[in-house]
Amino acid sequence: MIPRELLGTAIVPGGGEELRLFRRGKDYMIVLDRNELMNSRMSGSEEALATMTIERLGTRDSHLLIGGYGMGFTLRASCGSLSARGRMTVVELVPEIVAWAKGYMAELTGDCLDDPRVDLVIGDVADAIRYGEYDAILLDVDNGPDGLTRNANNRLYSAHGLAAAKAALRPGGILAVWSAAPDQHFTRRLGEAGFEVDEVTLSARPNGKGARHTIWFATKR
Repeated sequence: MIPRELLGTAIVPGGGEELRLFRRGKDYMIVLDRNELMNSRMSGSEEALATMTIERLGTRDSHLLIGGYGMGFTLRASCGSLSARGRMTVVELVPEIVAWAKGYMAELTGDCLDDPRVDLVIGDVADAIRYGEYDAILLDVDNGPDGLTRNANNRLYSAHGLAAAKAALRPGGILAVWSAAPDQHFTRRLGEAGFEVDEVTLSARPNGKGARHTIWFATKR
C-alpha cells in the first residue's frame, strides 16, 4: 500500500484546529484529527452543489457566492456551468488552502482561480453574506450544519445566519448547503426561516459509489 505523505499543515483562523494536507499517489486528502474532510477522489456531491443549483435557478448568468474553496470542485463545476456573464465570489477562510491549490494541487486546480469571472476572497463567508447580494449562496463550510473545524461556523446555520442568507438572496434565490450527513433539525430550521426546502442525497463519487452526502436546496419564497 502506498503510504501517505504529509505535505503541509494549517491552523484554522479563530478555531485553532490543525488541518493537514496529505498525498497518497495521485490522491490528495485534507484531514482534521482523524476526520478526512476532503479527498480528491470524492468530488461528485460538491460538483452537484453547483450544477444542481444552477439548474434550479434556470439561468446561467447568475452571481454565485461559494463559501469554502476546499479542493475547488464546486468552483470548477460552476465555471463550467455559468455563461460568460456569470459571476462567482469564492470565500475561503484558510489562506493555506488557496496556497495548496496553487501549489501542490495545481494540476487539480487548473485555471479556475484565474477565471476572470471569479473573485477570490480570503475571509469569513459570513461577512460576504452580510454585505452582498446574490442569486445563490453555496455553502460547503465545515462538514455541514454541525460545525467540526470551527465552532463559529455554527452561526451560519443558526436561525440568525439563515435570516442573513435569505436577506442576501435576490427573489427566487437559492441557499444550497452541503453536508456529510442528514440533519432533520436543520431541515426544520430552514423551513422555519421561510425557505422552500428540497433535501437531496447524493454519492460522494462521480461514479455513484462511496459515502452518501446531503444537499439542501432552500429557495427564497
